[in-house]
Amino acid sequence: MKKWVGMLFLSFIMIFSLTACNQSQTEKVRLAEVTHSIFYAPLYVALSEGFFEEEGLDVELTTTWGGDKTMTSLLSDGSDIALVGSETSIYVEAQGSTDPIINFAQLTETDGTFLVSREKIEEFQWEQLKGTTFLGQRKGGMPQMVGEYVLKQHKIDPKSDLELIQNVDFANIPSAFASGTGDFVQLFEPQASIFEKEGKGHIVASFGTESGKVPYTTFMSKESYLKDNAETVKKFTTAIYKAQQWVQENSASDVAKSIAPQFEDTELDIIETVIERYKEQGSYAQDPILDEKEWNNLQDIMEEAGELPARIDYETLVNTTFAEEVTGK
Repeated sequence: MKKWVGMLFLSFIMIFSLTACNQSQTEKVRLAEVTHSIFYAPLYVALSEGFFEEEGLDVELTTTWGGDKTMTSLLSDGSDIALVGSETSIYVEAQGSTDPIINFAQLTETDGTFLVSREKIEEFQWEQLKGTTFLGQRKGGMPQMVGEYVLKQHKIDPKSDLELIQNVDFANIPSAFASGTGDFVQLFEPQASIFEKEGKGHIVASFGTESGKVPYTTFMSKESYLKDNAETVKKFTTAIYKAQQWVQENSASDVAKSIAPQFEDTELDIIETVIERYKEQGSYAQDPILDEKEWNNLQDIMEEAGELPARIDYETLVNTTFAEEVTGK
């Protein structure tokens, strides 16, 4: 009996030691996201399906609500990695950063906004925007730059062909439209689908489809962090790639169920509708590699909007080493 108890005690000690060892090997990564959105579904899949854990990472996610706040967090060492629009790294570089912010893994590759009409339009034509009131996004932000770029592509001058409203705060744009401001509005999901379900608006076009591929949101970090934590960054990128593949291989319904705990205030059918829409238009990048064509398209859009401080070479702010290693490309 004593021998059996002794062996049981020894087994307990061994299991406890192994568990403690595994816990000590878990690496903490502080991740700041610019906003909390279904647009970032693969990230939440990586969390919910345990892909970060499989790589030995403990990812602490914080929503920083805004590109400027996200970059402040990264630059001040309040976070290790940021998920934000690639344009922010260009702004920082143009200011003369001594520790460049490097884009190392792409999450989304189209704009995520939609054109919503107050009235139902069976066969929408972009020229129908002329002479209307258009409630756009904040000036200088990527959604607004894409919005203006698309309008110009369709021979519409945002300054003279319509009344462009840009002075409404991002969080208040949906309520402004709902209360009667604007004939058309540029909205992110899930608000666009919610309005459609409630009969308050009708989705007539996608800015993401019209603008082409761009590195809309990417994971980025200081160059120094990438050098000092190369193995951690590789593990992080591996988990993201696993999640990207999982999203591609599974139905919108399954993805919606996986990430639903992240959006407790949004009905499951809306989450599914949004995911299906983003999947159909190719918004979710299938791998974390940010290619040069997309980078150049981003700068073309910024330049067209008059918001590009300086043209930055692809090699200066993009590092695809980790993404290429984990994908084998």
